[in-house]
Amino acid sequence: MSILMIISFPLAFLIHDLEEILVQHKWMSAHKEDLLRRFPRLQPMIHHLSSLSSKAFTIAVLEEFVLLLLATAYYLADGPYALEIWTALFVAFSVHLVVHIGQGIIIRDYVPGLITSILLLPYSSYGISCICQEMNSGKLILLGVIGFIAIAVNLWFAHWLGKKFK
Repeated sequence: MSILMIISFPLAFLIHDLEEILVQHKWMSAHKEDLLRRFPRLQPMIHHLSSLSSKAFTIAVLEEFVLLLLATAYYLADGPYALEIWTALFVAFSVHLVVHIGQGIIIRDYVPGLITSILLLPYSSYGISCICQEMNSGKLILLGVIGFIAIAVNLWFAHWLGKKFK
């Protein structure tokens, strides 16, 4: 795995999440009622996301960024299972980008994170192809699932933390 690929991941994450930080709160406030009307089953998530202030969202992103920096440093220190940990996070991030693109398609409009998701898709695809040279597809899928679950649990914690310090 290329060191450039490894160390550029936190930067890609930061670029993407800066877009979300800049527009998430205003966008949710402006679109909340329409989203509730169009997607009533997502009401709890819509209420939660619209309740996050920009400061709370930024704290959540910062917590995630610190974890990503630690995982990257751990890889660079050649820790046991470092490639697996990094891969799990990278695949979860890549799926996250695709989810934003899917949201934009479903809503037929801009959603927070859409622009950087489109711009980072080639980077993500290249990263996945590099990972495929290091491990088989079964292991990649397993790590992706583990990473997605870990990120979902951490996202809950990060949002909780953000609301505590808002």
